[in-house]
Amino acid sequence: MDGLGEATIGPMAVIRAIHFIAIAMTAGALIFRLGVAEPALRSAPAAAPVVRRQVLLVAWIGLAVAVASGVRWLQLEAVSMSGLPFNEAMTWDVLSTVVNETQFGLASKIRFGLAIILAVCLVFDRLAPLRWLALGSAIGLLAAIAWTGHAGATAGKMGDLHLAADALHLIAAAAWIGGLVPLALLLSVARGNQAFAWASPARDAAQRFSALGVVSVGTLLVSGIVNAWILVGSVHALFVTGYGQLLMLKIAVFAIMLAFAAVNRFWLTPQLAISPEDGAERKALRQLTRNSVIEIALGFTIFAIVGALGTMHPAVHLI
Repeated sequence: MDGLGEATIGPMAVIRAIHFIAIAMTAGALIFRLGVAEPALRSAPAAAPVVRRQVLLVAWIGLAVAVASGVRWLQLEAVSMSGLPFNEAMTWDVLSTVVNETQFGLASKIRFGLAIILAVCLVFDRLAPLRWLALGSAIGLLAAIAWTGHAGATAGKMGDLHLAADALHLIAAAAWIGGLVPLALLLSVARGNQAFAWASPARDAAQRFSALGVVSVGTLLVSGIVNAWILVGSVHALFVTGYGQLLMLKIAVFAIMLAFAAVNRFWLTPQLAISPEDGAERKALRQLTRNSVIEIALGFTIFAIVGALGTMHPAVHLI
């Protein structure tokens, strides 16, 4: 990303953020379905079709936005790499050079192929084997982003470590932040439905997602430390560079998000098991839905920061 021109930095940060959010929504929804929703809904077959439609809607919206933003990202890369104005860069020669002769282009081709596979799987979603293929395609589509940023430019064995850490960081973020979207939808439906058929699966889904969140947070912390060690290099650089200061803002937002997640896990989720007669269950469900929406907003803020960080020189190169 070092070759980014000044004119493309702002649009690039925005389009990267949109792309990351869209992919995280798609992958997170599919992870949520297989890891959380389907096990939770085995005892509530009447609720399963509603959640299935919700998951598919989130996945399709995310995939559509990801493809559109991915095309725009490619166009901005062509402008940046060629140094030409936008209209002049949108020629076959320039675009084919970016697609066929750069690492970004190779990663884009692979990711486009995965997007096609994912779309086909979503069309034929009722076939159980294709649900697993859809999940694998979505995770691959997400993880391959690592080859388009700073991790892809790191050489040698350190580069392999960086790529692995970045890919795991992206997957964990999608499982948590992206999975919050279908969880919030499920909780919202359960809150508006007084039928007992929704109470048990909502509680089970919240508990299962809480366990998934613990794994995701642990992965985010470990992979984040590795990434920061490679890209920042020292505590001093964290405070004296723009990259480090923006990274600290990301960490602060992450900490706030973690606080909400802790309240959800240790306070609100256990209250869903309380008898509904006293109203505590309905109140906890309402608060859990609200907190999930707040977490989503904070998570999207983190993706916006990540989009900006990818357009900046790493702190380790500035000291």
